[in-house]
Amino acid sequence: MDLRSPKLHKILDTWIEEDLGDGDLTRFVLNDSSSASAHWIAKEDGTFCGGDLVKLIFKKIDPQVDIQLLLEDGQKFEKNQKLLELKGSSSSLVAGERVTLNVAMHLSGIATSTALLVTKLSGSNVKLADTRKTTPGLRIFEKYAFHCGGGINHRLGLDDAAMLKENHIEWSQGISESIKILKSSLPWTKKIIVEAETPSQAKEAVEAGADGILLDEMSIHTIEKLVPELRQLSKTSNSKYVSQNIVIEVSGINPNNLSDYIFTGIDLISTSAPMTKSKWIDFSMRFD
Repeated sequence: MDLRSPKLHKILDTWIEEDLGDGDLTRFVLNDSSSASAHWIAKEDGTFCGGDLVKLIFKKIDPQVDIQLLLEDGQKFEKNQKLLELKGSSSSLVAGERVTLNVAMHLSGIATSTALLVTKLSGSNVKLADTRKTTPGLRIFEKYAFHCGGGINHRLGLDDAAMLKENHIEWSQGISESIKILKSSLPWTKKIIVEAETPSQAKEAVEAGADGILLDEMSIHTIEKLVPELRQLSKTSNSKYVSQNIVIEVSGINPNNLSDYIFTGIDLISTSAPMTKSKWIDFSMRFD
């Protein structure tokens, strides 16, 4: 996540405007000392995410606010642990409280959920990847949180890689012809991925030159048999299009069963669970 991105700054400005509007009406009752201080406390265990965003949001509200992060994004914390310390005018600290807590609690929830799933794959070479099932407008942040939890990012958008899914295959001339068209149309830096629902589709995609194969909702027994066949095909096929370094991914798996797939020979497991099923981690800002 690039904190210098104009797109990111535009989003943060929108968040601040949404909450502050024309200004906090309760600021008039504050003894607006410039030396107010506060801190954040975690009300449950988790994995932290959003510290740099919190600093950036407060700086937009008031450049004089000083924030000391007590742990980095991706680090684990325990209940009642102090997360960060703030100093500045009381009106500025109050003004930034809700926006910053909201984003950090949401992103920490995703990071925490991701970290728990990643532990199920420990000791293996299988990586956990995310999907495009994200909250509209929050994708770059939610994918960053997934990364902080130990996962890897899949496509950020449709322009990252060409991915032939069920509807593309149904509404086109088929896998082989579609890959041929894509290879003649895309920049050489762009990858081609095929979502296969059957072993025959997966093998056709390898022969046609796909860079990645996504095995969707196949049984573990099918995957255990199919993956070695795809690896062998990528090495022995006479087709000049075959990729020697095919990436094999699976999806449509119950997150509770991730560890069952460690020894199937796959490279990735993609899941939307940390984005769609995680809960916010509860933080509280307390004034000293």
